[in-house]
Amino acid sequence: MIDPSARIAAGAVIADDVEIGPFCTIGPNVVIGAGCRLVSHVAIDGHTTLGERNVIRPFASLGTPPQSVHYRGGPTTLVVGSDNDIREGVTMNTGTEDGGGNTRVGSGCFFMVGSHVGHDCTVGDHVVFANNAVLGGHTEVGSYTVFGGQAAVRQFVRIGEGAMIVGLSGVRADVIPFGLVHGQSAELIGLNVVGMKRRGLTKADIHAVHRAFDALFFGEGVFRDRVDVVAEQFAGQPLVETIVAFIRAGTRPLTMGVRRAALRADR
Repeated sequence: MIDPSARIAAGAVIADDVEIGPFCTIGPNVVIGAGCRLVSHVAIDGHTTLGERNVIRPFASLGTPPQSVHYRGGPTTLVVGSDNDIREGVTMNTGTEDGGGNTRVGSGCFFMVGSHVGHDCTVGDHVVFANNAVLGGHTEVGSYTVFGGQAAVRQFVRIGEGAMIVGLSGVRADVIPFGLVHGQSAELIGLNVVGMKRRGLTKADIHAVHRAFDALFFGEGVFRDRVDVVAEQFAGQPLVETIVAFIRAGTRPLTMGVRRAALRADR
């Protein structure tokens, strides 16, 4: 199951059924779970742990040191879940000592060509990165989020679950769960209705999110008070409660611009 041209350092822990193709290199502190397949020319280094049944395509590079001037060479980690499809040229860095020391990627994700997960990021389950979508360091991404091609997220930004980041968008501020974001200086232009439908969410749930969105961003009074009103009015609506909890958990105010016209159009 291991091509003779592959180079595997002493100390690496590799499950018995892992397939390692030509010219792959595996570092001494790497752990690879059962059923993984490294097609060819894959480099895995650092203190990196892969779950089960991941498929990694040529020229992907996982577990390399963080691209941070503050990294001091410590044994920081990269932990990747199971059942991920990691395509050509994908890069994922380990964490930094000051950022918690760990970069974490969930399960069932699809990383297309050239996408990048920076140091100290946390990526949920079933996330899709189209070609060349990139995350700056310390970014948090919720499950079922989708990034279009060449979308870029700056460091320390939070992306809520189920959001859609349209291709070529530059995200500089937190994105609420189920938000639809677009633009060079990204704006919130509505809700990711397609994504919600694909997850099998009911029409009633989606309509509740729409009404809550209207109340949060276009209601009367100051935003802080509107959050409290929405929390009370939509108590028991789990999707709305997810949005409210996300907003309240933030350490910075939401600063992304919002366009109302697009919200009306996507109903």
